[in-house]
Amino acid sequence: MNNKRKLLTVLQGMIVGGTMLVPGASGGSMAMILGIYDRLISSISSFFKDVKGNLLFLALFCLGGGVGILVFARPLLYLIERFHMPMMYFFLGAVAGGVPLIFSQAQIKKITWKTVICIIIGIIAVFLIGLIPEGTFQSEMDAGLTSSLLLILAGIFAAVALVLPGISVSYLFLVMGMYDEIMRAISTFYLPFLLPLGIGLLLGVILTTKILETAMHRYPQPTYLIILGFIFGSMVQVFPGIPYGVNFAVCMATFAAGFCAIRYLSMRESQAS
Repeated sequence: MNNKRKLLTVLQGMIVGGTMLVPGASGGSMAMILGIYDRLISSISSFFKDVKGNLLFLALFCLGGGVGILVFARPLLYLIERFHMPMMYFFLGAVAGGVPLIFSQAQIKKITWKTVICIIIGIIAVFLIGLIPEGTFQSEMDAGLTSSLLLILAGIFAAVALVLPGISVSYLFLVMGMYDEIMRAISTFYLPFLLPLGIGLLLGVILTTKILETAMHRYPQPTYLIILGFIFGSMVQVFPGIPYGVNFAVCMATFAAGFCAIRYLSMRESQAS
């Protein structure tokens, strides 16, 4: 792995880490859009096939992801609260910018009824998650063994959303009633909260990536199409409505900025691969 490739991996990790903080936006989708998703899944599920290479790749990606979370937590919260609609359009543009790449990975030569059904399955799955009442899993997350175990379990549950593109980890934490606590813990770097949550996420990722990698290898087209459905479903959840007046021009500009940025990064990823 050359220095250019290393820097790109760190940058992609930062973008994915920052995306994970936005409710409704999926870090897995962003990894897929950036063209790094397959490598992430194979590096985790087949870690011991190339320990040195996979360890380096994951270390660089996690470094970028950690920096992205720490650096973008407060600015993202401020921007989303202050300029909610333009920021949501930026994320919509970013997702739209990566859709052509996913279509190419699914190797769709022509659209059939099977293509449509697989995409609809993914969309329905995202909407079913959206029907879970907010705060269903809410509990007190103070110091202590019980709270640490709850955080580990919450991390394992959230890892499914972390691995599957189109399902927002932040939205799932919102449903579990933990989003505000997590954002405060990140902003203050409160390790007694973050460490057990991170352990749970790591365990959950290890448990689920092998299953997903097998599905992507044995049934690549339906798997990618369902993932595309996840992404379309998440776009609907993030959609903030139609802007009016001057706000319309601003939102179109942020949409275009998000689209162009991700198209550029996904093309760079394809060239670097």
